[in-house]
Amino acid sequence: MTQGQIMEIFRDTLFTTFKLAAPLLVGSLAVGLIIAVIQAATQIHEQTLTFVPKLLTIGLLLLLIGPWIMTQMGEFVERLLAYMISV
Repeated sequence: MTQGQIMEIFRDTLFTTFKLAAPLLVGSLAVGLIIAVIQAATQIHEQTLTFVPKLLTIGLLLLLIGPWIMTQMGEFVERLLAYMISV
């Protein structure tokens, strides 16, 4: 394997990781921001208050985009195996 091929695999791995993690991270960030605004407005500063909504959001997102994540991971594995076969 050449250095260029290794870098291509590394780039593909990072891009796939970011693409799959982004929806969950953005959803969690949005819920956390909304809860923080509500906490600031009501002056209730309970640390555990953000945990349950974030957990529910991530669970709902996994149910909604889970098939897409599995498809993307399957395509990534196929590309990775194609790289290995071509060597």
